[in-house]
Amino acid sequence: MAAKTIVYRKLIKPSSPTPSSFRHLNLTLMDYTNIPHYIPIASFYSIPKNCDINQISHILEKSLSKVLSSYYPFAGQFKDNNSYVDCNDIGVEYLHVRINCPMSEILNHPNNDVVDVVFPQDLPWGITLNRSPLVVQLSNFDCGGIAVSACLSHKIADGYSFSRFLNDWADIARQVDFKPSPQFNASSFFPLMDDAPAIPNGVPEPQQHVSRMYNFSSSSLRRLKNVVAKNSGVQNPTRIEVATALLHKCGVAVSMEKSGVFKPTLLSHVMNIRPPIPLNTMGNAFCLFGSITMTEDKITLPNYVAELQKAKQHLRDELKDKGTNQLATHALEVLKQGVDIMKQGIFDAYSCTSFCNFGLYTIDFGWGRPVRVTLAKNSMKNHFLFLDDPSGDGINVLVTLTKTDMLIFQSNKELLEFATPVVQSTK
Repeated sequence: MAAKTIVYRKLIKPSSPTPSSFRHLNLTLMDYTNIPHYIPIASFYSIPKNCDINQISHILEKSLSKVLSSYYPFAGQFKDNNSYVDCNDIGVEYLHVRINCPMSEILNHPNNDVVDVVFPQDLPWGITLNRSPLVVQLSNFDCGGIAVSACLSHKIADGYSFSRFLNDWADIARQVDFKPSPQFNASSFFPLMDDAPAIPNGVPEPQQHVSRMYNFSSSSLRRLKNVVAKNSGVQNPTRIEVATALLHKCGVAVSMEKSGVFKPTLLSHVMNIRPPIPLNTMGNAFCLFGSITMTEDKITLPNYVAELQKAKQHLRDELKDKGTNQLATHALEVLKQGVDIMKQGIFDAYSCTSFCNFGLYTIDFGWGRPVRVTLAKNSMKNHFLFLDDPSGDGINVLVTLTKTDMLIFQSNKELLEFATPVVQSTK
């Protein structure tokens, strides 16, 4: 692991004080269901032109202060057993760090885990209590390349909200003439119930996990869609559906190679529910859906895609008939059902999250778009996280497995027929 030196750290406060009427932000029932950990996103940039590292840090600090006036809960503190955020403008932690290696050493490494160096130590997926909801780090490499990373508490934001914040921050840094318009009114849609049931802990015990990033090019995705559609009743499969199906199939192959027998599998995915919730509503607004495969003869790409489509449509039909005040209760019920199924111990569980179409490759602070956007390795095994690739047509997938499983998974011939490990030379 490359060594790093903290140049300085400080608190960045909102450029204008938060009005007293906005000082108290209640958490929502959706927030309540989330483990209080940090979501860690990092954007890597080639050597900025006409801008030295001190100027870059000044631009980031000044624009961060401005954007926090609109995203004021991120500069507050959790209070009263995490039932609300005191929007007291205490500030966001900001670190400037020097890393003693070229950026290409990180981006060319076969394991994505090395990106942890651009995050504050032990913060990715760590517990957010008793710390700023948002922590930002600027990392500059020996070669002149930089990374801008941010860790945001999942207690007050999901991936969509996080992406909106990062793009708004970047727009302000470029001096785009606009004022962000996030609305922190999710509690009006998802009020926290006094008798909210306890959520069982669905997170497995810590294990030695590793992560690797794979790319599905647009041509590979077209081929995958053709494989799925051929001689099956599956209609118009999406790129996420076909990539999910292949990764799920490869995961099952790992399990069967290790044990010699098929084990039923549970695959869960996340759906953003904006709309029907307004697009500028910040916080957590999502619902889980999934599929179960009970027998070995169902291990086919068309079947996996068909089951995903069926589960997705079933959720849409259920949500369509519910008022916004019923959405959170329904999402909570679905989550509890999934955790209860996992506790039975008869399933291999795989989880998926998609950050595609969130605009992560449009995060331009004034020195160009990122050459790589990624997250730190997930805290859960058997996890697939989907991101747009730089072209916008393909998909990058961050795969997190146990070390033993990854050794088998990365050699799967069907996987390598459609996906390639992501490494990239960046001077």
